[in-house]
Amino acid sequence: MVHFNRNVFHKFWSIAKLYWTGNERRGAFTLLAILGLLLIAYTQLSVILNESQGALISNLAAKNQSAFWRTVLKFLIVLIVYVPLFAGFSYTQNKLGLYWRRWLTHYFLDGYFRKRNFYKLTVYNKEIDNPDQRIAEDIRSFTQDSLLFLLVIIQSFLQVFAFSAVLWSISPKLVVFLFSYAIIGTIITTVIFGRKLVQLNYAQLQKEANFRFGLVRVRENAESIAFYRGENQEKNNLFNLFKELFRNFNLLILWQELYLGIFVNTYEFLPYIIPAVVVAPSVLSGELEVGKVSEATGAFARVFFSLNIIVSRFQSLTYFVAGVERLWGLNQFINQEREEKLTANRQVIEVIENGKLALKNLTLQTPNYHNTLVEDLSFELPPGKGLLIMGASGCGKSSLLRAVAGLWNSGRGKIIRPSLDKILFLPQKPYMIIGTLRQQLIYPRVEMNITEEELEEILRLVNLGDLPERFEGFDVEKDWGEVLSLGEQQRIAFARILINRPEYVILDEATSALDSRNESLLYQHLSSLNTTYVSVGHRESLKKYHHYLLVMKEDTSWELESL
Repeated sequence: MVHFNRNVFHKFWSIAKLYWTGNERRGAFTLLAILGLLLIAYTQLSVILNESQGALISNLAAKNQSAFWRTVLKFLIVLIVYVPLFAGFSYTQNKLGLYWRRWLTHYFLDGYFRKRNFYKLTVYNKEIDNPDQRIAEDIRSFTQDSLLFLLVIIQSFLQVFAFSAVLWSISPKLVVFLFSYAIIGTIITTVIFGRKLVQLNYAQLQKEANFRFGLVRVRENAESIAFYRGENQEKNNLFNLFKELFRNFNLLILWQELYLGIFVNTYEFLPYIIPAVVVAPSVLSGELEVGKVSEATGAFARVFFSLNIIVSRFQSLTYFVAGVERLWGLNQFINQEREEKLTANRQVIEVIENGKLALKNLTLQTPNYHNTLVEDLSFELPPGKGLLIMGASGCGKSSLLRAVAGLWNSGRGKIIRPSLDKILFLPQKPYMIIGTLRQQLIYPRVEMNITEEELEEILRLVNLGDLPERFEGFDVEKDWGEVLSLGEQQRIAFARILINRPEYVILDEATSALDSRNESLLYQHLSSLNTTYVSVGHRESLKKYHHYLLVMKEDTSWELESL
């Protein structure tokens, strides 16, 4: 359960220290030191302005014209320095927050893609929802709000120190009352409202992300939904997601705006009148000038709101704590060996990289170890040959490919394979990047020295020679998943084989959307490359392009035969 305790500070520091002890720490501490100096100057000028306001009223009451105009001039001079100083402080604060966000975003993105954590997250830990929101929104909030709270705390200490001295010189009783009042208010706010509001804010972040993800799913699967006429079901699903969001937000505003709002408004109203009541007898008796009332009120307000930092910022603080919890959870996932934790006291498949493809006594299970897909499977695929895997739907054909790719390791036995950079995997639904046609063809490489003439020749080989003309060349960016049919996408995937020329190719129903003529054409090109390949498919016509057939059965048994 999410609530205020010392663990929150531990979790906060475990994320914050990454930047402040990292390779940018020197520049970060330099900017922080500049902010500290600006805060000190800002606080000192605030004291002078507060004194000047009191002096203006006193000089007016005393009808001292020369002193009044001297005070006005002093006030304006201080103001000329004060305004750009404040603007410079805000600029430096936002600049430091931006640098921090950049560094932390790079750190989380590196961890998210390291060891394919982005995939493992969906398999091994579904509790960590919406990593996109955590990396985009929660990091932005964490860096900006952390810096804001730190500077507010420093500023509060400076203002308490500076204005308490002013207040003590006017009335010591005000200082004693002020500290007691602020401490009691902070305790009441934290104990009564703390845990509830953090829980509600955490849930709100989750439900907002779920609702947004539901809308994105509809956009990405619009055609399928339209074919199925599933708009009513999708609409109802989104209504339900929004209902949960609405219900939680309703509770949140009840506690945050009504209950906490009533307390805070009452609590913060009294300090506006207390200084005048305490100082009034001394003013009426002539011991103090009338301007001291204004000066005492201003100093009292500054000290009070500095001491009152938790109460006044409690709403944003609870939202911040919820974001810390979400970032900490993601950081824990990407920085520990999840497989070791999840497979403790359980057998895992041993992967050996030695330049060939073979399975030895392999028993493959689902990641949760609840179901066994195949037992004691052994074979070795000679270099340059093709293996076809067939069997009933759901018997584990695609899962076997996941194990070869290192995505699944639940089970026992050995997988012997070359390094992954020598293998190209082609899923049934090819991944189409949003970029140029050139980038699409050379994917997953970032760049490659290949001429347009060579690309055109390869497109002709996969029966897509008209693509450059249709889309005005190789350097026009498109959402290729939208503008190309599934059959065209599968041929693009085969073009990647001809361009990248990997030693091994794994094809998971990679020609399912093609007619027999195109399928035959592509496999003929594949055979001519002297590439070792493994295909999963259902069509009997695929057998003539492969040398071996592995049939997987629903009872976890298997048969291997030569074609």
